Amino acid sequence: MFKVAISPTKITRSTKPVRILHSPQELSGAVAQLRVLGQTIAMVPTMGALHAGHLSLCTVAKQRADIVVATIFVNPLQFNNPEDFAKYPLQMDRDIQMLESEGIDLLYAPTVEAMYGQAFSTNVHVEGVTDVLEGQSRPGHFSGVATVVTKLLCAGRPDIAVFGQQDFQQCAVINRLVSDLDMPIEIVIAPTVRESDGLAMSSRNIRLSPPARTESVCIFEGLQAAQHLFSQGETNPITLIGTVEKIIQRSSAKIDYVKLVDAETLQDVATANGGSVIVVAVVFDDVRLIDNLVLA
Repeated sequence: MFKVAISPTKITRSTKPVRILHSPQELSGAVAQLRVLGQTIAMVPTMGALHAGHLSLCTVAKQRADIVVATIFVNPLQFNNPEDFAKYPLQMDRDIQMLESEGIDLLYAPTVEAMYGQAFSTNVHVEGVTDVLEGQSRPGHFSGVATVVTKLLCAGRPDIAVFGQQDFQQCAVINRLVSDLDMPIEIVIAPTVRESDGLAMSSRNIRLSPPARTESVCIFEGLQAAQHLFSQGETNPITLIGTVEKIIQRSSAKIDYVKLVDAETLQDVATANGGSVIVVAVVFDDVRLIDNLVLA
């Protein structure tokens, strides 16, 4: 089961230049030197366009290890839509400044060529948890995720890797990957960070039109309404899912799915219980947003 980091306390470090590494060999070499010194390593994989949600992962990482390695790599293998890949926001200079302000030690920012090369022919596929939800809507997405995460973890060999709960299915896939391949790495899941109106922070949010951004709060409102019903004793998935759908349908969003699933298998549950997860995916115009809530 995931280890969930709860409400991290801010750790203050003096601002210093982050050391930037561009190849797997550079990363492996830097980590090997740190290991000789007895340092523990935490990794925070990202695709850049950093926001407060990413920085919260860095805070968790700093609490749990001596050295933090952030990674920035927009992975082409996990984009089933080339247009989505082309539109992904890039802001490396700003990202570096943000990481330095957080006191991050190392930044691994490889090129596509450094990661895959011309003869790359290996694909990592995790069965079961990738066959539902985003796996159905975005064919090949999680094979791309599993492949790049495997490469990052192999090159960096961290003691801990920190991911955000906002992408719950990705967390389940990575947890299964690390377990199945006997990787001696602790996977830590940090809580979703939200905007003041409840929208889960995401690099995609900046692509929302002003009207869509205003309407997007419906996702969290729907999740909260379902949680309220569950707290009052409602356990019927049809009722809980229907509640979320009705609230989202008041907006212009197109619902891809609203599901109530088991936290580990991601299969539909017949009866809601504490720990079941409501997962949501909607599209505003061409911007896909996902969110989730673990019933308690």
